[in-house]
Amino acid sequence: MKNKIIIYTDGAAKGNPGKAGWGAVVLLPQNSGDPKGVYEIGGHIAHATNNQMELTASIEALKYIKKNNLSQPSPVQERAKGEVEIISDSKYVILGITEWIFGWQKNNWRNAAKKPVLNKELWEELYTLTQELKPKWTYVKGHNENKMNNRADLIATSFAEGEPVKLKRNAG
Repeated sequence: MKNKIIIYTDGAAKGNPGKAGWGAVVLLPQNSGDPKGVYEIGGHIAHATNNQMELTASIEALKYIKKNNLSQPSPVQERAKGEVEIISDSKYVILGITEWIFGWQKNNWRNAAKKPVLNKELWEELYTLTQELKPKWTYVKGHNENKMNNRADLIATSFAEGEPVKLKRNAG
């Protein structure tokens, strides 16, 4: 973990589109590099797609750390130095924000097929947050043996199903 904020995100939609949820696990460092705090966040939308929820999870996680000044050095995490890493099982989000978005912007929000980019408003919001917080994006295979990715999936799925799990919010 090496002195940075690590965020695991996931989205879920039952029916795609259908009842939907998103989840994120935010891990704050302590001086040894072990997690100082674990903060879980999640939410639901009555009708959305999986891709919309994947985007929303990353947006809400970045908004959360920004709102709580978690990306700034502080006594709680003085050695984090503003570093943020988002770990996602969504290649759509990762490739979209690190590669595709630049072409979309250049082409007036049209994709390679000259059609309007889906979820433009979400992409714009994620881009703005990304420019400010400059997270590193890392892909992890979903539904595998990654404990934190599985937890983000459980949060997202539970919100989509209307029975949210109890979220952890502890500072060490």
